[in-house]
Amino acid sequence: IPGNAADFPMNDTFDSFAEQASCFLNLETGYRSSLSPMGIRLGDRLTGKPVHVDISDEPMSTGVITNRNKFILGPSGSGKSFFTNHMVRSYYEQGTHVVLVDVGHSYKGLCDMVGGYYFTYEEHNPIRFNPFYIGEGDKLDTEKKESIKTLLLALWKKDNETFRRSEYVALSNALQLYYDKLDKDEGLFPCFNTFYNFLKEDFVKVLEQDHVKEKDFDVSNFLYVLHPYYQGGEFDYLLNATENLELLQERFIVFELDNIKDHPILFPVVTIIIMEVFISKMRKLKGIRKMILIEEAWKAIAKEGMAEYIRYLFKTVRKFFGEAIVVTQEIEDIISSPVVKQAIINNSDCKIMLDQRKYQNKFDMIQELLGLTDKEKALVLSVNKANDPDKKYKEVFISLGGVLSKVYRTEVSLEEYLAYTTEESEKVKVQQYAARYGGDIKKGIAALAQDMRESI
Repeated sequence: IPGNAADFPMNDTFDSFAEQASCFLNLETGYRSSLSPMGIRLGDRLTGKPVHVDISDEPMSTGVITNRNKFILGPSGSGKSFFTNHMVRSYYEQGTHVVLVDVGHSYKGLCDMVGGYYFTYEEHNPIRFNPFYIGEGDKLDTEKKESIKTLLLALWKKDNETFRRSEYVALSNALQLYYDKLDKDEGLFPCFNTFYNFLKEDFVKVLEQDHVKEKDFDVSNFLYVLHPYYQGGEFDYLLNATENLELLQERFIVFELDNIKDHPILFPVVTIIIMEVFISKMRKLKGIRKMILIEEAWKAIAKEGMAEYIRYLFKTVRKFFGEAIVVTQEIEDIISSPVVKQAIINNSDCKIMLDQRKYQNKFDMIQELLGLTDKEKALVLSVNKANDPDKKYKEVFISLGGVLSKVYRTEVSLEEYLAYTTEESEKVKVQQYAARYGGDIKKGIAALAQDMRESI
């Protein structure tokens, strides 16, 4: 029997037959449920028995990890979407504020099920935001002003153009005066259109009174460059939303960027707004757990000068009871990006890996990059190699700070499977069943699951 037999005292041993001896082992396992109220439900690798696993709070309190950030690596078809959906849903049900950035509609079913906000770009219904809106109980603070200025400068200046100090000061003054006007005029709705009108009508006069020269702040150029975002312009929908405005208190938000990830104007603007939404939650929601999960989209975000945001997030989110999670499927991506190497991997104490058999011939590179031990390497490469053929599940490897490493089963109910599935034919079926119940996805999934069980 494999084990620590060499250290076992001889006077405590006795000879027996293997079949009879195995009876003593049928309830033995190294898997124990965590006593922490926070966690996710996984399965014992050997028996499938459910175990409650805390990969955030308990390891932090015991000093196994120093941050709650997670790095998830799994090739296409390895069960990555199922695990991340299962984890996100578990966290959401335990009171977490979740912000997801996706490029493959992996979280549409879950978002519909929990009644979250789903932002995506469609020709007839383009993506809309309103960075000027301030929710009830909120106020215009320095952080809000800074995020709007960052956005306005990103729209005005190209990546290779720098802004002068005088331009920055002029924008600060414009914003302060605009919000002063909003306070006095309750009929004025905060959005880009009214801000643009304010600049054109009121702020131009202020600049004339203060004798601000064109070389210090060229307001005509500013208005001309930003005209496409104003009423009647090509992108007039982008910054003038009138609904889905209370994002601070909304607990489940998905930004689906698939249709705009290559757009030179929309993509950088949307990523700035996403980061502003999460950083606002991070700083203002005291004592509430927050999670930002960036799935695949992080590659594009890193390209667009958003690397500094990601660095900032991964280094500071732990101080605000938050966790940043990055999900990727291509090993080349994590090797080629310095942002990932330095900021993400070094600041993610929890590493989660799914079936790596596609990469087993070049796994040494992954092992070195992630700092895995030889024991962890053997565990990772054993994933899904000896699964129970009678059960439908995928295995997942979880390493906490390189100290605790285990392989678990991710086994979900049929209802969960239907909510998380990314298979097009199954998603269509779920939508058809939901339509029968007036768009209620929960009732649709329950009815579909019932029909599927009866047909077996």
